[in-house]
Amino acid sequence: MDPIRPERAGAPSEEGAPAAGVAAQLADLLRRSSRGDQVAFAALYDATSRRAYGLAVRVVRDPAQAEEVTQEAYLEVWRTASRFDAARGSALSWLLTIVHRKAVDRVRSAEAATRRDQAYEQRNQPVSHDATAEAAEASLEARRVRGALAHLTDVQREALELAYFGGYTHTEVATMLDLPVGTAKTRIRDGLIRLRDAMGVGR
Repeated sequence: MDPIRPERAGAPSEEGAPAAGVAAQLADLLRRSSRGDQVAFAALYDATSRRAYGLAVRVVRDPAQAEEVTQEAYLEVWRTASRFDAARGSALSWLLTIVHRKAVDRVRSAEAATRRDQAYEQRNQPVSHDATAEAAEASLEARRVRGALAHLTDVQREALELAYFGGYTHTEVATMLDLPVGTAKTRIRDGLIRLRDAMGVGR
């Protein structure tokens, strides 16, 4: 699967079309895909794959892995399209959430492999007390952040993950989530405030 190939005829274009119209077209393609319509799924892919690949490469920071993540995400979209609920958000947001989750899983898997390699090296060479203390402190801090994220609402967490883990601007986050820019900024700001409070920063 080539995530950056040109759009096919029949795929909705986001250039020059009202956002609401594009969103409705994507939702329709997703619903048709859930019924096994391969033509609709191909059109959905062509209309969204550039953005999906862009999100994946921003998270994993590696083009080859981003292509694999994008492919895995679209396979899941094909298998689970029937779970899409337009009442809970746009088709693009639903799809990008799957891409982001797959990308984060890939990063975490790579980090886990790195930690295993590092643990092996550490077990086979002397480690100073200071190095051990620093590693323990970093591990504790990572757990604090993960625990604090659990205190955010779903919409706040989604906006923060796109802005800070995905590296997107407020405007890009607003586009992905099909929101006004002001609303996206508010969700990011409120999420940061709640994250800070949950971690006890400034207390």
